Amino acid sequence: MINFSEKALKEIARNIAKYPADQKQSAVMAALTVAQDEFGWISPEVLQEVAQILEMPPIWVQEVATFYNMYNNKPIGKFKITVCTNLPCELSGGVKAARYIQEKLGISFNETTPCGTFTLKEGECMGACADAPVALINDKKMCSWMSNEKIDAMLEELKASASIQTGYTA
Repeated sequence: MINFSEKALKEIARNIAKYPADQKQSAVMAALTVAQDEFGWISPEVLQEVAQILEMPPIWVQEVATFYNMYNNKPIGKFKITVCTNLPCELSGGVKAARYIQEKLGISFNETTPCGTFTLKEGECMGACADAPVALINDKKMCSWMSNEKIDAMLEELKASASIQTGYTA
């Protein structure tokens, strides 16, 4: 059984309160986001717990969690880097930036570095075409105009952050 922290349960309850009592399942995306922030990914146990909290069938929660690519349905690295390769970003160097990151990390899309620090994902439109190529870190921080130099700096910053938090060294 999964045990959400008190803080996470309060956040889920806050989101549920935004909807009429008979429509609490409308908070499913918010609840999944809280769960992912809490546990790092949406495991089958997490799906069950979210379904129980929202009083909805687990398959409905799973449908949402597997439809949207922002939810991690398997364990990922400490830092998920999602690179937009949609056509406008591709035309502005998105695929080139993704290939550069793949070379630097030694992984392909949907893979995690052996040390568990980075997972690389391919993303669809992030709504920042004018800033292309763009990358999204852990679904929260947008990085724009990702030249090789900016990618190097981003990776070094993330490695340093991982080293401080976990003792990881590159």
